[in-house]
Amino acid sequence: MDSYIAGLILLAAAPCTAMVFVWSNLSDGHPGFTLSQVALNDVIMVFAFAPIVALLLGISSIHVPWDTLFLSVVLYIVLPVIAASLWRKWLMRHAGGEERLKRVLGRMHPVSLSALLITLVLLFGFQGSQIIAKPVIILLLAIPILIQVYFNSGLAYLLNRKLGVEHCVAAPSALIGASNFFELAVAAAISLFGLQSGAALATVVGVLVEVPVMLSVVWIVNRSKSWYEVAQT
Repeated sequence: MDSYIAGLILLAAAPCTAMVFVWSNLSDGHPGFTLSQVALNDVIMVFAFAPIVALLLGISSIHVPWDTLFLSVVLYIVLPVIAASLWRKWLMRHAGGEERLKRVLGRMHPVSLSALLITLVLLFGFQGSQIIAKPVIILLLAIPILIQVYFNSGLAYLLNRKLGVEHCVAAPSALIGASNFFELAVAAAISLFGLQSGAALATVVGVLVEVPVMLSVVWIVNRSKSWYEVAQT
C-alpha cells in the first residue's frame, strides 16, 4: 500500500510542462500566458519537487534517498531545459533566426507527439499485466486522480471567471493547474521503487486516467466559453 501512495505523491507533486502546450492549443489559450506558466512550473520543479516529495513521503513514513530525487530532477528537467536554451540561442544567433526557430519547432512538433505516444505504449506494455490483474487497485488509484483533476481545474476556472480574467487565459490556467508531469513521476517511481512496483503502477494509472479526463476538461472549458464570457460583458 505504501508503494501505491508513494506513486500518487510523485504524480501529484510534479506540475505539468510539455503537455501544457497541447491543452492550451486545444482550448485556444494565450501563447504568452502558456509559456510563462511552463517556465514557472519548470522553476518550481527544479527547486521544489525533491523537497516536496521527500516531505510528503516522510509524512507517510516512506523514506527515499534524496540523491535519487535530485538525479531525477537533473536528468528530466535541468538538462533538457539547458539543452533547449542553448539550441535556441544557437538558432537565433544568425540572420533570420526567428524563422529558423519556427521551422525547427514545426518539424519537432510531430516528432514530440510521436515520442509521447511511443512512451505511453511502452509504459502500458510494461504494466499491462498488472493493470489487467488488479482492477480494484486500478479503480482505487483512479479515484484520487479524478478528484484532483476536476477539483483543481474547476476551482481555477471559477476563480478566473470571478476575477474577470479573459477566457484565453482562464482555460489554460484551469488545465495547467490540473495536469501533471507524468514522465518525471514515472521515471522517479521506477528509479526509487523499481519497474514492477506499486509506485510505478500508480504513476502509469495516472497517465491512463489523466489523458482522457483532461480531454473532458478541454471539452468543458470550450463548451462553456459563452457562459464564461457573460461575466465579462
